[in-house]
Amino acid sequence: MPIRWYGPANPDDPTYRHFERIVNLCLHAGVFAAINSGVWFVQEMRHPWQGLPWFTGVWLSALLIHLSVVVIKRPQGSDGDDKS
Repeated sequence: MPIRWYGPANPDDPTYRHFERIVNLCLHAGVFAAINSGVWFVQEMRHPWQGLPWFTGVWLSALLIHLSVVVIKRPQGSDGDDKS
């Protein structure tokens, strides 16, 4: 099921901002996976690149920092047990 926002897009709503951060994290992770898998595949096929592990490691670190920012900036009360 695709991620969707129900209701008006209100940038002042903390839940909406959190949702926007989650979507951006998903896009970041998807681009990371697509580019890194492609670059590693090309390296294995024909072009060895000595700096590729560093490239992947730095980008993975940035992705983990992005994840921690999303978790830290989570609005209070959005722990998933909302019964409404």
